[in-house]
Amino acid sequence: MRNEDLEITEETTMEGIKLTIKGHVNSGTADKLENWLHKAIHDGQKNIVLNMLWVKFLSSAGIRVILKTYQDLNDTGGRFGIEMPSQNVRNVLGMTALDEMLIK
Repeated sequence: MRNEDLEITEETTMEGIKLTIKGHVNSGTADKLENWLHKAIHDGQKNIVLNMLWVKFLSSAGIRVILKTYQDLNDTGGRFGIEMPSQNVRNVLGMTALDEMLIK
């Protein structure tokens, strides 16, 4: 996997879906994540968890996608969160004061 690549795998759980994200979530890859999340919501998913253990880099473009998804699901009574964030993701979310809201 090249640094600019983003790999997404989906798993259905009892509560909804879990997406495992691997690679870099930046301006070059955030659209891929956004499209995946938009499709999941459009298909009726109300509960989405992102496993971000393997995310090496999270930019403001990625944060925008995450916040938009959080807001969209929250507005419709759904739930959204991040589990197992990598240290890089934890650091970025901590600096932006989003860690308490997003990390489950």
